[in-house]
Amino acid sequence: MTEEQDRAQASAARAGEPSPQAGTTGAHEAQDARAGAHDGRELTAANEDYLEAIVILEQSSRYEEIRSVDIANLLVVSKASVNKALASLRNAGYVEQERYGRVTLTEAGRAYGTDLWGRHQTLRRFLVKDLGVDPELANEEACRMEHSVSSDTVRRLREFLDREHGADGEGETSSRDAIRDGVTVKFEK
Repeated sequence: MTEEQDRAQASAARAGEPSPQAGTTGAHEAQDARAGAHDGRELTAANEDYLEAIVILEQSSRYEEIRSVDIANLLVVSKASVNKALASLRNAGYVEQERYGRVTLTEAGRAYGTDLWGRHQTLRRFLVKDLGVDPELANEEACRMEHSVSSDTVRRLREFLDREHGADGEGETSSRDAIRDGVTVKFEK
């Protein structure tokens, strides 16, 4: 795949559209297909990323209210992409949004998004602490992996990490650090 095709595919993923390459399946589309089949989750990987971003923004002390522009800035996507994703999340019952106003998570949305952020942190911690992966690369890979690993595997991985390293969370990324470091950028490359 050429660099131009990579950019086109990433752009389509940001917009939640099918890949521009007819007859082929991109990596993100494959993630999207797996995400819906995992643990009863019905969102695409892209929509899960938006939900996770809202949780990160909500947990950060820097944001009293979350707007679509805040989500766009965190994920480095257009506001139009955010608005499209928010419509899907709203239809699924995960977010509420006043017209052009603040975005709030429903109880179900907060639970789903918090689970995703926890998966991300667990996977990143394992990659950094046990495999010695560079933290930035570990973050990017945790972003991809969080959509396809089962809840049982994440639970077992957390238990392993707690046994091996204690439950101190060292190697995890706080919401504040995620925002400062831009670690949740998923579609940039």
